[in-house]
Amino acid sequence: MIPRRFFWLLDAAALWLAFLGAYSLVPILQTWMQPGKFLYFSGLFTLLAPVLGQIPPLSDLFWIYLIVLAAALLVLPAFPNYGRLLYHSRMRIILPSVLAALSGISLVTLVTFALKSFDASRLFVISFMALSALILSAYQLLLRRYFLLRQRSGVYAKNVLLLGGRSALDWMIRYFEAALSPTEYRLLGQLSPPGEEAAGVKVPRLGDVADLGGLLIHHPIHEVIAIQPLRDGGWMEGVIQACDYMGVLLRIVPEVLLRDPQTLKTLYPFAELNLPAIVLAPPRWDSDMLFVKRVFDLIVSSLLLILFSPLFLLIALAIKLTTPHLPVFYPWRVVGRNGVEFTGYKFTTMQADADERKAELEAHNEMTGPVFKMKNDPRMTPLGGFLRKYSLNELPQLWSVLKGDMSLVGPRPAFRHELERYEFWHKRKLSIRPGITCLWQIRGRNKITNFDDWVRMDLEYIDHWSLWLDFRILVRTAWVVIAGTGS
Repeated sequence: MIPRRFFWLLDAAALWLAFLGAYSLVPILQTWMQPGKFLYFSGLFTLLAPVLGQIPPLSDLFWIYLIVLAAALLVLPAFPNYGRLLYHSRMRIILPSVLAALSGISLVTLVTFALKSFDASRLFVISFMALSALILSAYQLLLRRYFLLRQRSGVYAKNVLLLGGRSALDWMIRYFEAALSPTEYRLLGQLSPPGEEAAGVKVPRLGDVADLGGLLIHHPIHEVIAIQPLRDGGWMEGVIQACDYMGVLLRIVPEVLLRDPQTLKTLYPFAELNLPAIVLAPPRWDSDMLFVKRVFDLIVSSLLLILFSPLFLLIALAIKLTTPHLPVFYPWRVVGRNGVEFTGYKFTTMQADADERKAELEAHNEMTGPVFKMKNDPRMTPLGGFLRKYSLNELPQLWSVLKGDMSLVGPRPAFRHELERYEFWHKRKLSIRPGITCLWQIRGRNKITNFDDWVRMDLEYIDHWSLWLDFRILVRTAWVVIAGTGS
């Protein structure tokens, strides 16, 4: 979804397009509105005739754009759910757009009356108003249509894990079935306190509350809803700690408030769930900067894929010439954020039987922990050493960044067999989107022999993340690649 603030930029761009369109359209309309032409109406011509032929340079009209923009940015955000297009009907999109355009032009008219001069074509002002309403409405309706299609396909559905006693979970399951669409929320499973039975059969029981920490990384869970019992709720502290550590949104709903609607209402419901809950959200959970990071990933990965396309062809040709029996790309099946598996790709640098021979080389592993690392790996192809030295084998991961499975900067994703050997505190490194490079890359990844040190650097990145930190890491990574200090 697009953050609310970024709709200001979209609105400004839409109005600028209307401004340019009106300026280009006016000379054509002036010709069509002359006597004898098909748009000629005597009353309208009389109204516009005094200034019909006057169209100043575009720069002299820029103040009109600024006034209309200021009015639009005041009017549009005043409507409820501004920017949340999924919750608007078509009329609730069109009406604010028309009012914003009318407000802007009305303000322009007041300014001209105050100044007692108007050297711009009235036809331009009318055209600008009409195009402003049209383009503002059109781009939002198109975005709304796009979001609705994605919502219906389940893209925005959030996986929810329920925690609580049997009677409370029974109520919650009925609530989800009656009030919420599966395209918005999916009940992934339920956890019960020790000694409690599972609620119903429609939602699978995944264990008890003590298993929450492991589930948060092994399953794609977006939110946890824990029902605070009337008594014996000591297990709630562990739930809070697990969600806090793994960065998962937690809603705590007092069991005493689970009841059918009565006179007393919840004054401040949170989002569309409308549950009386205390909501504990991780840092930057709703940060606009995460959206900026994603936009930056899209732009840079697209540009680099285009820029490096000749290099891709050269590397693919070199792989086929040196090892014709091997595929160009190695499919990399790994685990990303929230335990979601995806397939990325690297250029092939290992022999075909590399995975089978790994066990016999385990004694030569230079990295303590679940990750295997060997400097002079005998499974490597003749070209593989060169590609790894300059990190060229990593370039196809730009496709994973473009798709959204990875980011340019972030912790390294994990193989499923590695994840099974992670300690709990290791797993926090996968609480954010994995990346191609991170702090371990610029601090000498070929010198790191302790997996715990590697994870500590990933957690340092998570705790101190900023766009500026990403930029510094990318710049220093570029130098590491050029210097050939990778492995």
